[in-house]
Amino acid sequence: MRRREFITLLGGAATAWPLATRAEQTEHMRRIGVLMSPDEDDPEGRTRANLLRNSLRQLGWTEGHNIRIDYRWARGDEARARAYAVELIRLTPDAIIANSTLCLKAVREETSNIPIVFVIVGDPVGQGFVSSLAHPGGNITGLTGFEFEIGGKWLELLKEVAPEVRRVVFMFNAEAGLPYAERIAQSISAAASARGVELVVRNPRDDTEIDHAIVGAASQMDSGVIVNADAFTIAKRGVIISLISRYRLPAIYPFRYFAVNGGLMSYGIDAADPFRRAASYVDRRTLPNSN
Repeated sequence: MRRREFITLLGGAATAWPLATRAEQTEHMRRIGVLMSPDEDDPEGRTRANLLRNSLRQLGWTEGHNIRIDYRWARGDEARARAYAVELIRLTPDAIIANSTLCLKAVREETSNIPIVFVIVGDPVGQGFVSSLAHPGGNITGLTGFEFEIGGKWLELLKEVAPEVRRVVFMFNAEAGLPYAERIAQSISAAASARGVELVVRNPRDDTEIDHAIVGAASQMDSGVIVNADAFTIAKRGVIISLISRYRLPAIYPFRYFAVNGGLMSYGIDAADPFRRAASYVDRRTLPNSN
């Protein structure tokens, strides 16, 4: 699918961030804090970090030479995200990259001055992170990867591969996914009503509740599962995919790497691309040019 349908680059706020005159620049070490939603050992997390690092290198920023990148890994956990946000702010970075709603919330609570570039955050306007897509305002800007109508598309595709489905469980984590997950649920609900499908919403907060949600779906005839994209479901995707596969439930996931990890199918953006673009955005809007 085309990236343009889902990825929006926010550009207004960053123009207001103070940039020193290039003639006055001297080469010295700059610093970026990066708060990632996955675990450090997660292959997808490593892929994101490498993409960011390589993209910055292509723009003239080399670790150990003119830039230092401090990574922290939230593992989809709210408390860890808050603690690491405090750590990163204490390092006084020139900019912070926040991956996911969970991480952006944590960083925003700690600073209103340091420029923040968010990556893959659903409904940044509705969540109050920015004033508008065209003119974000404040110290926050970035890239969002979802439109609410994707929920209806997920259900449509699930019905195509499993037409017998009459009951769909939508899984998301409230701490990591609200309020945009509710809007996606509304999209699923509208599509479900038109197709005679019952929608059941589940909000698991740990492995036990994931198990209960999936076992509950499997206990009902003709059930399917839609998994939301949030920091929790991404961090717990191994558990989710394994259980859904064990009970042979048809399911659709938000990113390709869910399918690579064993999920039935996925539909959404290329999750790697926003990290490439975030590097360019940080370079153009936040860091003085190294040349």
